[in-house]
Amino acid sequence: MATSGDPLADVVTLLQPAAPFSKLLTGAGGWAIRRTEFGQPFYCALLDGSCHLLADGHEPVTLQAGDFILIPSAQTFTATSLEPATSMLVDEAPIQLPNGEFRLGTPTGLPDVRMLIGYCTFGSPDAALLVSLLPKLVIVRGERRLTTLMQLVRDESREMRPARDVILMRLLEVLLIEALRSTVGTDASPGLLRGLADARLVMALRKMHESPAASWTVAQLSKEAGLSRSTFFERFSRAVGVAPMEYLLSWRMALAKNLLRRNEVSIGEIAERVGYSSQSTFTVAFTRLVGSPPTRFAREQVKPT
Repeated sequence: MATSGDPLADVVTLLQPAAPFSKLLTGAGGWAIRRTEFGQPFYCALLDGSCHLLADGHEPVTLQAGDFILIPSAQTFTATSLEPATSMLVDEAPIQLPNGEFRLGTPTGLPDVRMLIGYCTFGSPDAALLVSLLPKLVIVRGERRLTTLMQLVRDESREMRPARDVILMRLLEVLLIEALRSTVGTDASPGLLRGLADARLVMALRKMHESPAASWTVAQLSKEAGLSRSTFFERFSRAVGVAPMEYLLSWRMALAKNLLRRNEVSIGEIAERVGYSSQSTFTVAFTRLVGSPPTRFAREQVKPT
């Protein structure tokens, strides 16, 4: 697999985010809904109105029209109307209206809030790699590009035009990627996004992604970052959440798994592409990290016909 040298683009491309499921949810009056177990990354594009969101472990936030929310990991959260609710739906589906929308609160009358919600998926089984590099809660607001995308989603969701669901799915995929890109910053929790916000660390991260087969050492990477070895190691570990060589190993193995799944080149060539001088040393490292040797992993990826 050729990498772009852009760490976020590489990870996103490898994991193939998609938004195959979404539904239009409206709310009127007082309502509250709590999700305790949904297993897949959740997103919400707030089209009109406002509501409160409380994700466990985070401060409550008030969401406004134009906000995009992504909860990458399966965690509990509660959404409520601005008006106090008299009851709460816990892991229950809202009422489905004749027009296909789902309603929270009062089933009749004009809604106070409209949102497009759903789950995203990753084409690769390595979803844990990306999720571990992301903040637990992503809220993007005030981004011009994202606002434009949200307007397209809003317009498309209101019309029953041909291929509406296909267009919505593609727009939501772009929204997911744009939300990740917009989240790069020092206020993100430890992970790739915070590392990319550091002008020094990003140089080392790009080098690892540009040349994963190179015989990198902490000393060489610290030189690329323009930092002393000890400063680089401490700064990288604090920002990204893992040590530099641990990150490099995880990235190399993610690439190796992708190549094994594609079954286009030999294991020896895969070993060379991800930085191992021999097939045997690659096999030992892969087995230690993944839990099974490359040959078995590749065999298990073959789908029965």
